[in-house]
Amino acid sequence: MSSSIWQFSKRAAALQSSAIREILKITELPHVISFAGGLPSPNTFPVEKIKQAVDRIMESDEAFSALQYGPTEGYKPLREWIVTLINQREKTQLNVDNILIVTGSQQALDLIGKALIDKQTKVLVETPTYLGGLQTFTQYEPEYVSIASDDHGLNPDLLSDEEAKSASFLYTIPNFQNPTGRRLPAERRKKLADKAVANNLLMIEDDPYGELDYQGHRLPSLISYAPNNTVYLGSFSKILAPGMRLGYVVGPADFISKLVQLKQAADLHTPSYTQHIAYNVIKDGYLGEHIPKIRELYKRRCQFMLEQLAKYMPNTVRWTKPEGGMFIWVELPEHINSTELLTIAVNNNVAFVPGETFFATDPKTNCLRLAFVTVPEERIEQGIKILAGLIK
Repeated sequence: MSSSIWQFSKRAAALQSSAIREILKITELPHVISFAGGLPSPNTFPVEKIKQAVDRIMESDEAFSALQYGPTEGYKPLREWIVTLINQREKTQLNVDNILIVTGSQQALDLIGKALIDKQTKVLVETPTYLGGLQTFTQYEPEYVSIASDDHGLNPDLLSDEEAKSASFLYTIPNFQNPTGRRLPAERRKKLADKAVANNLLMIEDDPYGELDYQGHRLPSLISYAPNNTVYLGSFSKILAPGMRLGYVVGPADFISKLVQLKQAADLHTPSYTQHIAYNVIKDGYLGEHIPKIRELYKRRCQFMLEQLAKYMPNTVRWTKPEGGMFIWVELPEHINSTELLTIAVNNNVAFVPGETFFATDPKTNCLRLAFVTVPEERIEQGIKILAGLIK
């Protein structure tokens, strides 16, 4: 069909496909060992528990509300569950007016971009940072300011007061960051929160991986240190199932109210059906027994990949050693371009995500991200051995 009958807007024309989504097409081939997609392991999906919840809903009067339009803010019992969770964990004093249920936390990023970014608005980001966040914010044409990071994550000492005062917000993933797997230490969290309060800076705290601490020891979230300066994003994708497309936003009531207006224009509300299912699965404490099983699987596969990296990689290669989450960040010798390496690796049936796509400014071309949670151990060893041979 000819495309001559329409002309895309400048915003649409400027969009580019996500490198991750394009690579996911490759991972569908069964012979490819994929360390690319940031997908939770299907072995962790609570299929039977979800089936029981569906049966319980469909066999009761709840079926009518689960299949009907719902409030934009979200299913109230689910919002109340989130209020209790955050208040108990972070010692906050939230109520349901502080909660918005969204169609995956990716939608939250889009709503926040619409709410806070005009052309040339300054946005502070980590170095590197989540590609999906960059892809969402970029369509609103911000001016990115990258804050330097080290092996412990974002360094608040390198965030100047001038940068903090002039920015619309700081976007950060403190827990087992995508792509690096790093976790921001407690003392840096406190220092960052204090700097945000002192400079009237809003922090967008994206936390899809916080429950995936292999030891089960959470650090205080930024929202616990600076609740009036923090918008917190949570997700059920990594602890239930991503196909449910359920996330949530926690923030000041007037900010949530504006996001509600934006969401009404986008999709009216998050599907009632999946909200009811999720609530029925989690309401009686099921996550307390389910999440430790996820942690154990991910810990085992992470440790195994770290062992294989140590066994096969040349000593010129460095990598992170995560204490949780789903990713390992690898730094290659500077003369190796990871995007060029990917082409060679795919021809040898191994896939990963090149690191340059995760930088808002001044991309580094000698880095890559490895995701390990969906790959069985024998294929992890096979894939790392092949990749190390190509690097050598």
